[in-house]
Amino acid sequence: MDEGKQKQNVVGASSFITPTTAALLNSLQRSYFKLKAIVNTKKAAFHLAKANKDLKLTPANKRYLCPINKIMFKKVLENLKIEKLNEMQLATIEAGKKANNIVLLSPTGSGKTIGFLLPILSVLDKNKAGVQAMIIVPSRELGLQIEQVFKTMSTGFKVNCCYGGHSTRTEKNNFEHPAALLVGTPGRLAYHIRNSNFDTSSVTSLVLDEFDKALEFGFQEEMSFIVHQLPKINKRILTSATNLKEIPLFTGVTNPQILNYLSNSPTQPVGLKLKIVKAAGSDKLDTLFGLICKLGNKATLVFCNHRDAVDRISELLKNKGLAHGVFHGKMEQEDRERALIKLRNGSNNILITTDLASRGLDIPEIENIIHYQLPHTEDVFIHRNGRTARMNAKGTSYLILSEGEYVPTFIKEKPTEEILPEKNILPENTPWCTLYIAAGKKDKINKMDIVGMLLQKGKLNKDELGLIEVLDFSSYAAVSRKKIDAVLGLIKNEKIKNRKVKMEISK
Repeated sequence: MDEGKQKQNVVGASSFITPTTAALLNSLQRSYFKLKAIVNTKKAAFHLAKANKDLKLTPANKRYLCPINKIMFKKVLENLKIEKLNEMQLATIEAGKKANNIVLLSPTGSGKTIGFLLPILSVLDKNKAGVQAMIIVPSRELGLQIEQVFKTMSTGFKVNCCYGGHSTRTEKNNFEHPAALLVGTPGRLAYHIRNSNFDTSSVTSLVLDEFDKALEFGFQEEMSFIVHQLPKINKRILTSATNLKEIPLFTGVTNPQILNYLSNSPTQPVGLKLKIVKAAGSDKLDTLFGLICKLGNKATLVFCNHRDAVDRISELLKNKGLAHGVFHGKMEQEDRERALIKLRNGSNNILITTDLASRGLDIPEIENIIHYQLPHTEDVFIHRNGRTARMNAKGTSYLILSEGEYVPTFIKEKPTEEILPEKNILPENTPWCTLYIAAGKKDKINKMDIVGMLLQKGKLNKDELGLIEVLDFSSYAAVSRKKIDAVLGLIKNEKIKNRKVKMEISK
């Protein structure tokens, strides 16, 4: 079939599909024909057939998506290392084609981020300038997580994240070439809007992520201000990990299509085991240390209700020589980021935290949750446990009970008791140590610059270099603990991009 007939068929198809889908087809068809001009027809057909098979597209999907979109979605899933989307994610994509207002209710750890990013991706237009979609989040960490997921998708669209504690000057400079997708916390987004740092009239899609948590944090006024400054919104997605009694009018979410994956959800992840550990007397500290020793080097989150408890546990582990991180709201943003980086790259396997870490953080491969202080409500219990056994993985949740404490009544499952050994054996150090580099993206430093330096000048083998994360003005690289001192000796006088940069073991 020649190009003219193909165009006629594609455009003609819009008579029996939704206006939104027709607009998508029209906006993407030009890119498709450019691709056809440089790709052999048989090769393109092979890739399209493979995309259909791998994505397991429904008949409706095949009808609504043009060929280039199928290839793009297949590549996104490959970049995310996802074989197929779950039921909730597929339903959100389908809803995005028909509904302008969507409310997505789904448990922590179910993949909501990918669920709403894919519908947002489908309406982004490479031919349009300015911010096209905005995601409002209740915490910096959640915003950074969404930014990283979108970058991993490698869509060709730019993403920026704005949040308190980050340089306003840097964020303002980023708006000189605005990203198609803007992620931010309510206070910081409101700041940029009040200062006219970007044009809000180009924003047509809005996501209110973890909306229940944003209301709990008291962000209603800021969110209301932001929404009222977005005059051309035609698609709204609101997500929540708990049921909402009502949706405030300021959201503009009217007559939404509701996707509720909470009602039939278990109160804890399917792969989660529940255990109790009994402490002698009222002080749980020695019991916690004994449990940590028994768990060994497995990735573990210890949840506390108060910052004082976090600091007390940290002091004990420090005195015992056990590497760990701490995470709570009173810490500086840089310190919080560093704690999460060390957990992700394996330098630390233990994170002592308040409930700040129970929502919005996609920390991979957490095997154990320890409730040092018992959760006050079922929601808190569910969200804490949601940090492990994510996306069909397995994990264990431990409740430490002091004398006179009992399992909360909202926990229906009967936990088994974990017996601790009489003698504690201190876990060995993790195999990784984090190298701090005082330069980042804004200094034109990228991952390959760091890899090249550490392999060539630091004499590391590839298996002795782990996860590398590059922030705006700093970078962190996981290096074999056995080699870290030798590496520092070799690179102490080296330059990156012809610049002398401070490098040391991260504190």
